[in-house]
Order: sequence, then C-alpha cells, then structure tokens
Amino acid sequence: MPSHHLRLAAIASATLALNGCYVMQAASGQAEVIRRSEPIADVLADPSTPAKTKARLQLVEAARAFAIDELALHDGKSYRKYADMGRPYVVHNVVATPEFSVEPRRWCFPITGCIAYRGYFNEASARSYGLKLSLRGNDVSVDGVPAYSTLGHLPDPVFGSMLGWRDTRLVGTIFHELAHERLYFADDSEMNEAFASVVADEGIRRWLLQQGRAGENVAHEAAVARQKEFAALLRDTRGRLAQLYASGARPDSMRIEKQREFGRLEFRYEQLRDRWGGYAGYDGWFARTLNNAHLAAVATYEDCVPGLRQTLQAAGSLPAFYATVESTRRLDVKARHTQLCGAQPGMAR
Repeated sequence: MPSHHLRLAAIASATLALNGCYVMQAASGQAEVIRRSEPIADVLADPSTPAKTKARLQLVEAARAFAIDELALHDGKSYRKYADMGRPYVVHNVVATPEFSVEPRRWCFPITGCIAYRGYFNEASARSYGLKLSLRGNDVSVDGVPAYSTLGHLPDPVFGSMLGWRDTRLVGTIFHELAHERLYFADDSEMNEAFASVVADEGIRRWLLQQGRAGENVAHEAAVARQKEFAALLRDTRGRLAQLYASGARPDSMRIEKQREFGRLEFRYEQLRDRWGGYAGYDGWFARTLNNAHLAAVATYEDCVPGLRQTLQAAGSLPAFYATVESTRRLDVKARHTQLCGAQPGMAR
C-alpha cells in the first residue's frame, strides 16, 4: 500500500471512535482526490493537454515557487499535482449555531483539533447533516469550498475548478493554503483562517509587483477595502445579535428582534453597495434566508484579520510576522486573540 494511503488509514483509524461515518466519508473523499491527482509535470508533458490548461498550471508552478522563495512558506508536497474532480466545489462545509447564539458549534478531531465546521466531500451528505442540525433547533449554513489544506499531511493538489479563476484569486488561494502549512493552531479556526488570509493578501501585492503588474494592485486594494467594510458590517451585526441574545428577553421577543437585525443588515448592505458605485460582488451572499450560522462562517475568516494586518505592519517583514504569531502558541485562544486580534464584537468564546 502506498505511504499516502497508509497515512490516510492512520488518520481514519485514529478518529473512527469519535465519528465513524463522518470520518469514513472524509477518508473516502480524500482517497478519491489522491486517485485523481497526477503530477503537474506529467500533465504539462502530455501533448493532449489543452494549451490553456498548461498555461494555468505553469502559473500555479510559478506561484508556488514565489510562495516559497519570497513569502517564506513551506516547501512541502502541496500543489505539485493536479486533480480534476469534475465539480465546482471539492467539499461543502456545514456550520451551525444555537438559535440564540452567534458562536458556532465545534467538532473535535485528532490533528486538526476543534474546528467550527464539518466538511463533506458529498454535497448531499452535507445538506442532509445540515438538515438534521436544523431540525434540532440550530441555525445552519452549508457552503461550497473550492480548495482546502490537509496541513501538509497529504499532497494537496490544485483542482481543475481553480484554473478558471482570475490570476489573483488563483495565486492567492495557493498562498492561503500554503500559509496553513506554515502555521496552524489546534482549536483556533478563527486565527488559522485570518492568518492565511493576511498572508495571501500580502503575497498577492508582492506577486503583482514582481510580475510587473503593479497597476493591478489598485484594483486589488479596492477589493481588499470592500472586504474590510463588508466584514465590519457583519461583525457589527454579529455584535448586536450577541447583545440581544445576552439580554434575557423572552424567546418570542428575541426571534422578532433577530429578524429585524437581519433586515437591518440587508438595508445597510444596500447603502454600502451604493457607496461602492453599484458593485454587486456580495449580492449572492444575501440571496438566501440569513441566520446566525452565516455570520459565524464569515467571522471564522474575518474577525482576526484587522488585528493581524496591524501585527504584520508592525513586524516589518513576513518572517518577523510569522515569529510574532508563533510566539502565542502556548497561550489559550482568548489570550491569543486579545494579543493579536484586538477586541472584536461578538468574539467572546
């Protein structure tokens, strides 16, 4: 049996006692990814590979080299292979919160620790589990994820669905996922995702400069600024809801006020979109009935970003930034967030 299958079996065996069916679907899904993966060098050498696919994979190779040489990220096994899964999302993440809480429920596993979501390789399985959680009174979101990291335990490939993305999204995703391999805290999804996002944003800026495409940094900075404003809007709503849920009001009253808060969120987004000159990039996020879990899912990626950007600026270099974040490893989650993230609304654990 190949060594990667042995590692996969070891991971599955270690977690089987916790959630057998869930872990086995994860092992099966990962096995399919491995089976469909082939070295990028072989794909590039294959005369039947379309020229457009070759060009995108060459960009992947260049971005990976940049991540290692210029961003001091991990030179491991990831992004040396290509896998076309034949679907737009590799996994679907299920996030859940109680009806009157903005804090996501967490699931704990060896290696990853406790995380604020459950990932399913099969969308139907994700939606089925989400439905079960909903029937138990939880707020639930089920969202597709186009790429993920196994933290270097397995050789993560670039997926076929990623090749159609714009350049900055493709290279930024590679930087983001490799950042997870550079630094990861068990039981702290918020810090892990924010750290990877900050590294990816900085990486994109530097990559555009190296490529002689500095003019595109204006558009990138505008996108980052919109993301900041959108995240701040969601954090404010999350904070208001946290106050509501802690108020001691009767459940029927809280349900009414909860819906008013989500209505206020949509109204404020319309105002924000008008100020952006009609930019509609977040419209899809609102094209559903919103609940606490949607806010929790975004918060996992965004709550710590502002503080970490300031930490990077103060550090003066990426290696110094990595060292500063790494120095908090022995702190508990709350202390780490206080030191690196700053006080963010709705972040009480």
